[in-house]
Amino acid sequence: MANGSFLALALSRLGDVLFLERPYVYSGRSFLRKYQPMSTKAETGHVCNEDMRTKALEILLNGGLVALPTDTVYGLAALPWDIDAVTRLYEAKQRPADKAIPLLLSDADQIGPVTTLFARLETCVRELISRFWPGGLTLILPKSPKVPDVISTTPTVALRVPDHNLTRDIIAQSGGALAVTSANISGQLAPITAQEVEKQLGKRIDFILDGGPSKGGMPSTILDCTDLPPTLLRRGAISEKDLRAVIGPIIGTKKS
Repeated sequence: MANGSFLALALSRLGDVLFLERPYVYSGRSFLRKYQPMSTKAETGHVCNEDMRTKALEILLNGGLVALPTDTVYGLAALPWDIDAVTRLYEAKQRPADKAIPLLLSDADQIGPVTTLFARLETCVRELISRFWPGGLTLILPKSPKVPDVISTTPTVALRVPDHNLTRDIIAQSGGALAVTSANISGQLAPITAQEVEKQLGKRIDFILDGGPSKGGMPSTILDCTDLPPTLLRRGAISEKDLRAVIGPIIGTKKS
């Protein structure tokens, strides 16, 4: 056997040993998928460099994973309609398969295609959007049939418009929505710099868009608006006091 063929076979067998198998659930079906860390670290480019933004967009449109800055913490993004890309996002983060992935929207007009907004909820939701979008408020709303189960196996979807112009531009050029969650290993601290992203996910993703330190440094507030009054699921960038000032009573949650 030629040396090159022997090396290829050896590396192949070593890869079989290094693959990690974990169960995932999609549309009620369990399946095994293998994850293998990359041999090289993800490339990093600055968000102010147009060529780097274009490269990030091309990677996303081709099913890759890109970490990018937001107004809260750095997020890990994939095309929400690409099942393989979103599944890989779960794997890169070691995120439980039953934990939904939020959608970041380019603007509030994108809410229509991904939600089924009941009339009794519309006034409340519109007031929240008018006051807090773009910004650090994630809304849980009834999802439309367009949203795949790989994003959320429940009847709901989490939505937010980030207060970051360049990131919103990338989302707009990606079709108006991206599946985005914090760019960290699940259970670890959410990163606020590109360097922190690289430390956790550098060999698990394709590209890191460096926008400097996130100005917020705190995850978004999550408000469930599938019923009235809305329920506060997570405290974050938008205070409970500010929410009540806009829409009145909400069901609070215990401080974590």
